[in-house]
Amino acid sequence: MSLIFFMRVGIALGSNDGERKRHIEKALSFLKNLTKNNHFLCSSIWETTPVDCPEGSQKFLNCVTEIETDLSSRILLGCLQEYELSEGRLPLASRKKNGPRPIDLDILYYGHEIIEERDLTIPHPRMTQRLFVLGPLAEIRPELILPGYSKTVKDLFHELNKNNS
Repeated sequence: MSLIFFMRVGIALGSNDGERKRHIEKALSFLKNLTKNNHFLCSSIWETTPVDCPEGSQKFLNCVTEIETDLSSRILLGCLQEYELSEGRLPLASRKKNGPRPIDLDILYYGHEIIEERDLTIPHPRMTQRLFVLGPLAEIRPELILPGYSKTVKDLFHELNKNNS
């Protein structure tokens, strides 16, 4: 008999191309189908100004979910990338850096693991610099302490919000 381990994973969703709300709703449905044990937390949807995007980029819709999965971080990343491509996101080699996208799915954390690989860094390296990530995450997991950090998500959000005021 083999043991199955489930991992709680935070995933950020963003859309700033086309029918943004429909893209987010469809991606949430996709993520809900990946979850195990009915563990699915979801923040409200935030409309945000693009950060580090080409001039003239449309505003984003963003939210954060937490699912529970038995997929490895590598397999989960592959599933998210396949989904993005199936929904019209351009392949990495042919898209502009931070260009418009129908859907963007980023793994924020994978349990308490710290992963540093060529194409996968967990926790997400810029998440604590992004109000549009920390704000929604603070809605669903305010007391979470991310791997490698000593403060709660709620405290990180408040500090970042104060520094950006």
